[in-house]
Amino acid sequence: MLLQPVILSGGSGTRLWPLSREKHPKQLLALIGEETMLQATATRVRDFSGSIGVAQKMIVVCNEEYRFITAEQLRVAGFTDCSLLLEPTGRNTAPALTLAALSAVSNAEDAVLLVMPADHVINDKQGFHLAIQQGLQQAMDGAMVTFGIVPDRPETGYGYIQTGDALPGTAVLELQAFVEKPVLEVAQQYLDGGRHLWNSGIFMMRATTWLKAIAHFHPAMYAACQQAMDKASIDCDFVRVDKEAFLSCPSDSIDYAVMEKLARDQDLNIPGYVVPFNAGWSDVGAWDAVWQVSEKDASGNTVHGDVLLEDSRNCLVISDSRLVACLGLEDVIVVETPDAVLVTNKANTQNIKRVVTRLKDENYTQTDNHRKVYRPWGHYDSVDSGEHFQVKRIVVKPGGRLSMQMHNHRAEHWIVVSGTALVTRGEEVMTLVANQSTYIPLGVKHRLENPGQTDLELIEVQSGAYLGEDDIVRFDDIYGRVAG
Repeated sequence: MLLQPVILSGGSGTRLWPLSREKHPKQLLALIGEETMLQATATRVRDFSGSIGVAQKMIVVCNEEYRFITAEQLRVAGFTDCSLLLEPTGRNTAPALTLAALSAVSNAEDAVLLVMPADHVINDKQGFHLAIQQGLQQAMDGAMVTFGIVPDRPETGYGYIQTGDALPGTAVLELQAFVEKPVLEVAQQYLDGGRHLWNSGIFMMRATTWLKAIAHFHPAMYAACQQAMDKASIDCDFVRVDKEAFLSCPSDSIDYAVMEKLARDQDLNIPGYVVPFNAGWSDVGAWDAVWQVSEKDASGNTVHGDVLLEDSRNCLVISDSRLVACLGLEDVIVVETPDAVLVTNKANTQNIKRVVTRLKDENYTQTDNHRKVYRPWGHYDSVDSGEHFQVKRIVVKPGGRLSMQMHNHRAEHWIVVSGTALVTRGEEVMTLVANQSTYIPLGVKHRLENPGQTDLELIEVQSGAYLGEDDIVRFDDIYGRVAG
């Protein structure tokens, strides 16, 4: 039997705007250290030395909107053989786990699933491994195991788990109930009573145990996920679940769909247990939480990027593209990106969703994507635009190949800055190097490739009546993107 890591990488995360965007959620950000949160989650079980081995092929469930950057980040972290299950739309964590469990049993292996959200911080990896080892036997025996964080303050932003007695000779506690986010007075009672732990959202169970539970409590969800996997198609390195079947799936969380019902259900005969641990965990759900778990200077400040602080205390300041200078600030959050800047005090960070809602209502594009947009072949950065023109800096990684395409409303000029470009323009094929350029007329089929060993960087100047990204007619694409 193997321990099968399952990473749930869905959700958009509006509370960490402007770094987090709808198509670039927080798990794809490097908020703490050099690794992104997705990469840190994947590497967290790499050196597990428990009593059973860890499956080499990790299962990752993510939204199809950011499938390419998810795969690229995992590749950079050394995970080149992952099973990436693509959700056509979000349906919360219970359907995501059901897809993963169905994928695990499709190989006739009843692995123990270690289910981890992709957007959490755990500073003590060895402490996490110890907690896994402590609950492993119960999971192997057919129980549902969750992990509870030992609270150090009366936190009102987390859900809680009420625990019972410990199993004899173990650190494993009986699961009594899941509790909603409490008011401060109740949270203090939980802290003082010692029977409540923070809900980490991390779970462990056999794949068949989860499938038995979800079929019992939510037969419609189980049936929809089963049909979506039965009709799934392989798209490059991805497993694309059937869209029509998955859209019929009810939306619910692991907690509500199954875990809260376990203790009250006498027919299912699946016990629930909790392993307490204290390993520097945070769900970094808001900017004040990022400040809380980050390294600070003598004045309590955390800075990233080109930041100058004068007479400022207990601040989090992030600069992505330019110098940010702060004078006489206290308990303030400043987050600068090339196309948006957030300034707020730490007490208001839970309300950032209101700002994002207004931006969406007023049709600001800064809620969806960054100025730098990732594609399977590399990325582009829209550095300037105006009426009837747009300028992009395009980087194509070695071996990258854009689709054979044409545009109905714009022409393009390409100027190579560095690297080698293989350009197809109509019937003509040419090689361009630094300081050379070409012109792609409106309506002409074309393709850009990087045949070299280093990144290809070029400047693209678009001109025309309409410059939207949907003005692309694809004829051929090695990444399996649908023509349109």
